[in-house]
Amino acid sequence: MGGKAVATGKDRQKQLAREHYERQLKNRREREQRAKRTAIIGSTVGVVVVVGGIVAAVALMGGDPGTEAAATPTQPPTETAPASPAAQPKPYDAKTGTCGYVADAAGGKVKDVGMPPAEVKLTPATKTMTLKTNLGDIVVKLDNAKAPCTVNSLEFLADKKYYDGSKCHRLGSDKFPMLQCGDPSAKADGKSMDGSGGPGYVMVEENLEGATYKRGVMAMAKTQAPGSTGSQFFLVYGDIGLTPDYTPVGTITKGLDILDKVNKAGVLGDAGDGTGAPKETIEIKDVTIAGKG
Repeated sequence: MGGKAVATGKDRQKQLAREHYERQLKNRREREQRAKRTAIIGSTVGVVVVVGGIVAAVALMGGDPGTEAAATPTQPPTETAPASPAAQPKPYDAKTGTCGYVADAAGGKVKDVGMPPAEVKLTPATKTMTLKTNLGDIVVKLDNAKAPCTVNSLEFLADKKYYDGSKCHRLGSDKFPMLQCGDPSAKADGKSMDGSGGPGYVMVEENLEGATYKRGVMAMAKTQAPGSTGSQFFLVYGDIGLTPDYTPVGTITKGLDILDKVNKAGVLGDAGDGTGAPKETIEIKDVTIAGKG
């Protein structure tokens, strides 16, 4: 007789097994995409990062490499987001010449050095940040005109010796080429859950229009939520296909050879996405910023 065949018990089991497998694949793809976004994310509550926690898989920030996973296949650097609308930070206000920093309601490990002054200046247009590390100096040309709130925060933290003695805790891979730093609580030993440290305040993301994360860029880590940038940052030694969500604050003018050396040494405690604490320990001894307005 014609008609539709009735599935046997074995057929049904095969069908269920196939559906279960397909769901697993779908969930895995979704996790990898989240990981890419997270990889570079940055710092406050989770592990970036993100940029971060910047995160996990192969593509820190978007694209194939991956954030606040470096954030998750590779996630971008990551920070934590404020909990309530009332606590949202405000961008630079040209009328008052101020930035609206707010307390970070997301939690995480805090090194409290206070809050940056609200008043900022757009001049000089650029400032020079020097990161003195155990491997040599890394120099960054900061874009004060386009990211004044971020540069003001970095300058404040540098003056407070916030970064002194901190270790860069997350190294990416050839697919997610970035080194994440700025968590003063990070042990960078390949065992600890680094990436949750911050200054106890957050700010808005800046300079995002047309932002790309190419070799030589310094950008800030954050969580996926807007207005979650804190103290963590990432230094890019390749090209990362991240979405324009992380403040590009400057350009590395000296020290890319140091990043290449650290990258060549590889990672400790691979998180499963190729990122981990750098085998070649890089510790920030001191940070200075020149070109005060």
